Amino acid sequence: MLNTSFFSKSACKTVALAALMSVGLVACDQTAETTEMSLDSQEQRISYGIAMNMGRRMKAEGVPIDADAFAEGLRDALSGSEAKMTDDEINAEMIAMQEQMQAEQEAEMRAAGDANLEAGVAYLEANAGAEGVQTTASGLQYRVLREGTGAKPTSADSVEVHYEGRLINGTVFDSSYSRGQTVTFGVTQVIPGWTEALQLMSEGAEYELTIPSSLAYGAGGAGAA
Repeated sequence: MLNTSFFSKSACKTVALAALMSVGLVACDQTAETTEMSLDSQEQRISYGIAMNMGRRMKAEGVPIDADAFAEGLRDALSGSEAKMTDDEINAEMIAMQEQMQAEQEAEMRAAGDANLEAGVAYLEANAGAEGVQTTASGLQYRVLREGTGAKPTSADSVEVHYEGRLINGTVFDSSYSRGQTVTFGVTQVIPGWTEALQLMSEGAEYELTIPSSLAYGAGGAGAA
């Protein structure tokens, strides 16, 4: 959930705000048979270390590797043997692999985003019936924790803010409180749900906001939590 506190330049206002997020995570795991060998010489140890570092990087990046074919290509390159593929063939395969990996990652991210959006809709529907929660025409939900006594900011104003952003599972993804420092910005320089909420508040007020993803960060989310 996203909790946010706002203060105008002339007075103090606090807001708590909840936004819906989507996060895509792609993982790849690969195992390969290994042959036990001794690493007695420095050359063997260096060679093994280089291969380990390369393998770790490729595994972390999700690169599909056939260990036997990889070793064969390495041997051919080091020995100067005739290559079994032309440079054009190698480049074509690399491009095809990159395109396939990108398509798979995008599909997984879309699926994760759709699931999170569904969870967000369910959360909003349940929250709409909570005590004190009001819903605007845009779908923004807010609850007044404390009314203010000062003026309301306009779209032309700037406000000073203390905020805490939380996902719907309660995970905090950003907080000015934890940094011990407020933030100042223009009313229209933030997400639409925040812009709308700020103009509902009087100086000194404290609101709790629940913001649909369409008024917050969209399917891309606010970042990794």
